[in-house]
Amino acid sequence: MLSRIRGRRVDPLEGVNLLHVHPVREAEWHDEDDTVVLQRRRPRERGLSGIGARVDHWLGTPRLRLDSTGSFAWRRFDGSTTVGQVVEEVRETFGAAAEPVEQRLGAFVRLLRRERLVSYAEESIGNDADQGRRNTRL
Repeated sequence: MLSRIRGRRVDPLEGVNLLHVHPVREAEWHDEDDTVVLQRRRPRERGLSGIGARVDHWLGTPRLRLDSTGSFAWRRFDGSTTVGQVVEEVRETFGAAAEPVEQRLGAFVRLLRRERLVSYAEESIGNDADQGRRNTRL
């Protein structure tokens, strides 16, 4: 679903307000010492960019260990909880140590989506488009 604009890959959901999105876990994961460990997915690109992605995958870390805030958020990405709800739960649980929560969680969700570790539930994207794209984007 990524399109190319002037040689740059652009996510068609780039303008969507992430606070209204329902992330869904797509990666294999397990709990280890009260943190979440994710298994990176194999790249599916073909051609020259696919070769680079596969080399990066082979040379990179096959597993990603999340910190306490990331582990807390990951466990709530079940497709029924919005990012905005997770932001409030993180703020209540971690307090000032997690600030700025919106920016941190927004960057985290974008990274997870780019790595194909989460997807967005379709109904949440449609709802955001119906509400109009708000100025408070993560």
